[in-house]
Amino acid sequence: MSFPRHVPITRIAALLVAMIVSAVVLFAQSNPYRAVEGWPQLPANIKWGAVISVDCDAKGNIWVFHRNQPPILKFDPSGKLLTSFGTDMFVQPHGMTIDREGNLWVTDAQDKDGKGQQVFKLSPEGKVLMKLGKAGVAKEGPDTFNGPTDVVIAPNGEIFVSDGHVANSNGRVVKFSKDGTFIKSWGKKGTGPGEMDTPHSIAMDSRGRLFVADRANSRIQIFDQDGRFLDQWKQFGRPSGVFIDKKDNIYVADSQSNATLNPGFKRGLRFGSAKDGKLTALIPFAEPDPDKNNNAGMEGVTADAMGNIYVGETTGMILIKYAKSTDR
Repeated sequence: MSFPRHVPITRIAALLVAMIVSAVVLFAQSNPYRAVEGWPQLPANIKWGAVISVDCDAKGNIWVFHRNQPPILKFDPSGKLLTSFGTDMFVQPHGMTIDREGNLWVTDAQDKDGKGQQVFKLSPEGKVLMKLGKAGVAKEGPDTFNGPTDVVIAPNGEIFVSDGHVANSNGRVVKFSKDGTFIKSWGKKGTGPGEMDTPHSIAMDSRGRLFVADRANSRIQIFDQDGRFLDQWKQFGRPSGVFIDKKDNIYVADSQSNATLNPGFKRGLRFGSAKDGKLTALIPFAEPDPDKNNNAGMEGVTADAMGNIYVGETTGMILIKYAKSTDR
């Protein structure tokens, strides 16, 4: 930057100070959240595994799906553990959502010893209410999965599963009726509209549109419930986790972007509007530190009615609560 010679040095200094202040204000606005220390309180007899998914129920309780025993944990808003279950049920815990009746839906994305490659509907007490897929069978079919990553439930009870977290698999979305009857599937491996590469998460907005985190293609693809491609958004980075709240705020966890995988984007939690795709804020993630194992694998994300955000970290094995910086 250059200035005309006749501009006084004091004025140049004032301009530079104003520019620095403006940059600081802009950065502060871009990250209006702070991490809450000491939340949650995990009992000594339970150790975190990779925290892959998190969701909030109607009472404000936070449910966590992680890769240690027991894999399903329920915390109250203060961070106190209320219940836990699911020991030895899953090979690789992955996606989780809570339906309008308060039931949990979880996916098991790998198979071993006759288990895995299934989607489970569970009561809040842990009772199995429904199973989709065949235990231990990795195959893309009407009644089998090949790496089911996430699930979302429509208001009418129809079930949508993102599938394809296995090497050389076709990325697809599988649709079932309320009772678990196969309806249709769409998608195949590729980079074009409607094609997918590692569909890692799925969410639904108030209009019933499906938002698929097409992670390896560094985009979110949007479909109607019959599988018709509507749009694609790349402004949210390389998505691992997607959550949309009742007000159509969208939260997208990006823990993989770098100069090689997604040039021009930094790792972080981006959020904005699911209505028009406008970005409003960013919680930056630190670059992974091999010595500290930090922020590598922040994938699961949800938000409560108060606007608090919860992010699960797979590699660092921790759950982080973010509150607005003005809250004390």
